[in-house]
Amino acid sequence: MDANTLALFWAGVIAFAIFVYNVLDGYDLGVGVLFGTTGDEDRRDRMMSSIAPFWDGNETWLVVIGASLFGAFPAVYAVFLSAFYIPVVLLLIGLVFRGVAFEFRYRTEHGRWLWDGGFFLGSFVVAFVQGAAIGTMIRGIPVTDGQFAGGPFDWLAPFPILCGIGLVCGYALIGASWLVLKSDGDLRAWAYRRIPWLVAGVVVFLTVAFATTIDIRDQIGDIVRRLEASFGDRAWAAAFPAIGVLALIGVLVGARKQWDGLPFPMTALFFLMSLLTLAAMFWPYMIPYSITVQNAAAPAQSLEFMLYAGVVVLPVIIAYTVVVYWIFRGKLRRGYS
Repeated sequence: MDANTLALFWAGVIAFAIFVYNVLDGYDLGVGVLFGTTGDEDRRDRMMSSIAPFWDGNETWLVVIGASLFGAFPAVYAVFLSAFYIPVVLLLIGLVFRGVAFEFRYRTEHGRWLWDGGFFLGSFVVAFVQGAAIGTMIRGIPVTDGQFAGGPFDWLAPFPILCGIGLVCGYALIGASWLVLKSDGDLRAWAYRRIPWLVAGVVVFLTVAFATTIDIRDQIGDIVRRLEASFGDRAWAAAFPAIGVLALIGVLVGARKQWDGLPFPMTALFFLMSLLTLAAMFWPYMIPYSITVQNAAAPAQSLEFMLYAGVVVLPVIIAYTVVVYWIFRGKLRRGYS
């Protein structure tokens, strides 16, 4: 297998892992965000129980993304870490807080408020920095001679901040859809009531972010022209955002009709269409708009070595994920044990 084919293969693996991570870890991050919006102790316990068998396995896909980038596209890995050093540190701190809080909140009564706050804040921070990173990539990452040429706080510009808040709403939406899918009674009704508001939040922040991009067109004119050229050459890519809008309508229909099985797959479809839209905008760049897939790829020998490891490890991770979700399928009743 030649180097170009191997590079495309690993780019596909990373794209697949990003989608799976967004859906699976997205819903448990979303549950964490929603966790902080209610003070009802029974409701909080049931929220935790709904993600208990899955949350740590979901984060495995984040490891797959990082390991694949490091091995297959080291130039992208180096630029990405340099551009997002602070967000990555915040992400890791948020994940640590979530993990520790998940275990410790059951070990104390008087200090439970501390761990509950840590679980909420960790979830919010992880979701926000991921969205801010996406927004920064859409604006474009400055690269000179293969090295990051920007500042450490480029990700705190207005557009990335709006994207960060938008992703928090998106994760909360898929979290509410998960609660609808897995729970019944008061928690299910509570989650249903929040779905329309979260859909509205996603739409509002995407609209405001788009308007912000237009307002600063003079500052990022080159980027806008590149994006317009990309969609001009790939008119078929306009189907992705159109399907995404239909998916959000499907979420609202499912919430209105109280069809428990509809909001979650429709939200997952929205995430898929969003990622495909970004892929159409960025391609062939992995670091927009300077480093392409082929330029960033590791030597063919490294890619081939990784292929042998990947054909063993990836099926195991997929099989584990499928088995866990099959075993714990259906509605949550008294909690998983």
